[in-house]
Amino acid sequence: MSFSSTLLRAFALAGALTLSGTALAQEAGETITIAATPVPHAEILNFIKPELAKQGVNLVVREFTDYVQPAMQTNERNVDGNFFQHEPYLIEFKREHKEDRQKIVAKIHIEPFGAYSAHHKVAADIPDGATIAIPNDPSNSGRALLLLASQQLIKLQPLASDVSATQRDILENPKKFKFREIEAAMLPRVLPEVDLALINTNYAIGAKLNPLKDALFIEDANSPYTNILVARTDNANSPAMQKLAAALQTDAVRKFILEKYQGAVVPTF
Repeated sequence: MSFSSTLLRAFALAGALTLSGTALAQEAGETITIAATPVPHAEILNFIKPELAKQGVNLVVREFTDYVQPAMQTNERNVDGNFFQHEPYLIEFKREHKEDRQKIVAKIHIEPFGAYSAHHKVAADIPDGATIAIPNDPSNSGRALLLLASQQLIKLQPLASDVSATQRDILENPKKFKFREIEAAMLPRVLPEVDLALINTNYAIGAKLNPLKDALFIEDANSPYTNILVARTDNANSPAMQKLAAALQTDAVRKFILEKYQGAVVPTF
């Protein structure tokens, strides 16, 4: 055998070993794909990516700007789970779609819901006949009505719950407010067109609104609307999903949330 042939065989063997090593490395790790809204959910997930990589988990974050697609993508098994919603939203989603394909894995944080106005400085300034924009999904529209009721702006039926409250449950509306139900992601955009808009904190932050400074009033830290990490029911107990849940509940994540969002997002772990 010539020297050149021996050299070629050596290169081929080295290449085969390299490919074999790469395949083993890929096999040893695991990729997990999570659907999330950009702020703060995707930001928090991207923060823990390096730590998960050390544990052999490749975290892929797919960003969506609405509340429907992350849940639908999870149901359709296009992603492994999602991080964008609170439990009342999940309950309502399951009820509407008559299926149970998602499971709560961990509770992470609260985003206090707030009321914003481009025209008024305090709740007392909101005039008779004012137009108030609220989210159009059932769990968040009920949440908005409860927040208005907490400020004595309206009065709800005594049996109206946080999930099921609707405009039909308004018992008293002394200022004759008009309500516009709008997709949650669009609420910051319509702020100049209405007297008041009740906006989820992730969309408020994305629109450069500071919930602690810009909101006329806001939920307190006792809000039951904790944001959750949700998995498909078939992979909720997978090692990668459990590692993700653990990584989201570390002191490092707590510090990141507190420092980055300055109270607009509150850890619950």
